[in-house]
Amino acid sequence: MNIFQRIFGRVKPPARETSRAEIIGGGNAFSAWSGNAYSNDIFRSAVDAIARNAAKLKGSHIIKYRDHEQVTGDCKLNRLLQVEPNPYMSAFDMLYKLFTHYFLYNNAFAYIQKDERGQCVAVFPLNPVHAEFLSDTGGALYVRFIFSGGREVILPYADIVHLRRNFNGNDILGDPNDALSPALQLAHAQNEGIVSAIKTGASIRGILKRTQLANADILKEMRENFIQDYLNINNNGGIAVLDSAAEYIPIDNKPYAIDEKQMQAVKTKIYDYLGVSEAIVNSSYDENQWAAFYESVIEPLALQLSLEFTRKLFNDRERAFGNSILFESGRLQFTSNATKVNLIREIMPMGLLTVNQALEILNLPSVSGGDRRIQSLNYVDADKAEEYQLAKAKAPAALNGDTGAGADGKNGENGGTQA
Repeated sequence: MNIFQRIFGRVKPPARETSRAEIIGGGNAFSAWSGNAYSNDIFRSAVDAIARNAAKLKGSHIIKYRDHEQVTGDCKLNRLLQVEPNPYMSAFDMLYKLFTHYFLYNNAFAYIQKDERGQCVAVFPLNPVHAEFLSDTGGALYVRFIFSGGREVILPYADIVHLRRNFNGNDILGDPNDALSPALQLAHAQNEGIVSAIKTGASIRGILKRTQLANADILKEMRENFIQDYLNINNNGGIAVLDSAAEYIPIDNKPYAIDEKQMQAVKTKIYDYLGVSEAIVNSSYDENQWAAFYESVIEPLALQLSLEFTRKLFNDRERAFGNSILFESGRLQFTSNATKVNLIREIMPMGLLTVNQALEILNLPSVSGGDRRIQSLNYVDADKAEEYQLAKAKAPAALNGDTGAGADGKNGENGGTQA
């Protein structure tokens, strides 16, 4: 059984007749962008920086109850999301591929493979060259995927994780990266210019002029001998000797050099289009730069993944009972040790962290019995504080003997009226 059959072997054709789906905004098909942006080193390095950081996101099945209690869900589904989503790749590889397609095509697809009971058993990222949306007579949406080998398959859209970027012109698909074409063309022209300048500088170095008449064979032999004797890398003396029959005239080639500011401007245009800074790409970022990158790029991707997996893995009833998928990352692992220590010092006395959670922030191993919370006595529950204040207010009255007696403290012996 080949990979295609293993992935789509259980797919059943639509139960009803399908036809081309009418989508608001025009265009019901997706085609892989032919701009070949991934061959550009600037674009590829930027996409790689985003994908390898976003692929660290950890997917988890959680259940949230109405009393705000949160528990871990299906352990099998968690292993699938966190370790091995399918037999051919790890969770990191799957997310890396999805995010690469996300920025390259502005559309990323993954197929949720389910068993006979409708339970998820695998997730496969798809890389189609063409995708067309269909609908049946009942209004259900399907996608016909065509792959590079010419094979095709029709899948229910309800089983497709679909991430979209630049989601504007079409109600299903993200817009293509046409706006990036001018910057990529400039970058390509710069690379070609550098190569051309190097070739020009290494082409003709000089002219060997023969002062006497000679035939073509003699001139050719003279040129080859001169190159071998004096232009060879092994001639480290740097001195050439000629007789009066020949004259060497050097040519000073000054090829056009591309201005560094122009190259930086093109690089910045590509980085800005992807929403990433150069410091993130070359891994020279500081704590503040990482925080900005996390909030503007990684966090939206995590939210998009969480919502899409939640709505495709669970039906309405399951979601109503609190089932959801959450993708999150240990953001604090990229902060400095000083920030980590200050954070623990500030929030741990309030009982917000367990001992093992604090150790995890510091990248230290957990300890036995470390799941307990430590809280300072300076902090108390609000209800307990109110009880304490009321008890404190009653204490002085009790000390003064105020137990309901008369004004003279003799239980009303003199407080009554005589008959």
